[in-house]
Amino acid sequence: MSIQLLHGARLFDGHRFHEQSGLLIENGKIIRLVEAGNDQGQSWPENTQIIDLQGGILAPGFIDAQVNGGGGVMLNDGPSAELMFTIAAGHRPYGTTSLLPTLITDTGAVTANAMAVAADAVAADKGVAGLHLEGPHLAPTKKGAHLAELMRPVAADDIKAMIATAEKIGTQKTGTEKTGCLVVTIAAEQITPDQVRELAEGGVIVSIGHSDCSYEEAMQRFDAGARGVTHLFNAMSQFGHRAPNLVGAALDHPAVWGGIIADGHHVEPAALRVALRAKRGEGRLFFVTDAMSLVGSGRDTFQLNGRTIQRIEGGYCPKLVLEDGKTLAGSDLDMASAIRYGMAKLDLSTEEALRMATSYPAAFLKLTDRGVLAPNKRADLVWLDDQCHVKATWIAGQGQNFDQNQDQAL
Repeated sequence: MSIQLLHGARLFDGHRFHEQSGLLIENGKIIRLVEAGNDQGQSWPENTQIIDLQGGILAPGFIDAQVNGGGGVMLNDGPSAELMFTIAAGHRPYGTTSLLPTLITDTGAVTANAMAVAADAVAADKGVAGLHLEGPHLAPTKKGAHLAELMRPVAADDIKAMIATAEKIGTQKTGTEKTGCLVVTIAAEQITPDQVRELAEGGVIVSIGHSDCSYEEAMQRFDAGARGVTHLFNAMSQFGHRAPNLVGAALDHPAVWGGIIADGHHVEPAALRVALRAKRGEGRLFFVTDAMSLVGSGRDTFQLNGRTIQRIEGGYCPKLVLEDGKTLAGSDLDMASAIRYGMAKLDLSTEEALRMATSYPAAFLKLTDRGVLAPNKRADLVWLDDQCHVKATWIAGQGQNFDQNQDQAL
């Protein structure tokens, strides 16, 4: 692969902007940032492809830790590496270059199948960065769109299988950089602190969610190693002034990260603004889409566990509901839309909104090879216009153009 110099856009490195700077990449990796003025008079190797982006923003590719489907398919349709690639391809036009296909509560056989194929999907390097199991260890009282009859406590065999899967995914790495992970969403009621500790020490990222637990129960699991909460506010015990519950624990514990669905339907923007101001510690809130199969598909309905999920237009973006017309069933959100929502409705600066889709989820997932633009990191990139609509993306240096008015080779 030839060396590429990308310049002409504002460069966001995952933390801050660099004005009038460029990015030098080769063989799928970032060589270095070319700071403003430092490229004058330099002679690049004769095979260097110089690409003038002529405006916009060049940033790390977006990372989505919770994606149920996309491109017309759901992971629950029948987990396979090819199906995971279809989901990743469905989200790539919206700036996502790394995602965790997410399995909603299903049978033991389907869950085992998803775990079996995850490592191969990560190794193929087509935008899949691991696996997220959202169930079956959830609380029936906070089932959301999941099937309560399939929910159950964590058993010893489950822990063994999760650790084995995390280890297998974790072998897909180069040098000391971590490039894949396993996330499991588990209700506090369905797992003991000792079990949390065993999973965390075995390399599994534990996220508490779909839980009706108390503040004290949540803090015990966080102290034992649970790293985050799944879609903060949704399907969990709410904050009260005498019973802070799971929401309060997530905001109060300094080490805990939290995904948020910023679509205007799952959480009122005022609640998200309060949560963003309240979150303390090293842990941060970050964007997830919780997207279903309709993203990137052009369809309006799909089937989930034999139930019809329909898209209803309105608001900032459409919402997805069960046949009762009320119960939310994932989202129709893409990551670029979440960023725009954050700036428009959550008082976020462009920098913070971009961090919540890049360096923050990378830190939560411990994916040390991406999420920032720095030497030796992956050349996973997104090129945005000034309104944060996607023009092009790169995965490991391989570009794909999504702007019909832009025809230069990437």
